[in-house]
Amino acid sequence: MLTLVYRGILVFMAVLVVVCMFREKSFWKQATAAMVLIPMVLRILMIK
Repeated sequence: MLTLVYRGILVFMAVLVVVCMFREKSFWKQATAAMVLIPMVLRILMIK
C-alpha cells in the first residue's frame, strides 16, 4: 500500500515537472527539468 502512495506522489511530481519543462522557454531550464525527470521515472519503475 505504501509503495502505491509513493509511486502516486512521484507520478504527480513527474507530471508537474513535464508541464514546467514544456512551458519553459530557456533551453537550459528544460535540460535541467529533464535531468530531474530521469531519476523520478526510474523510481516510478522501481529500477535502481
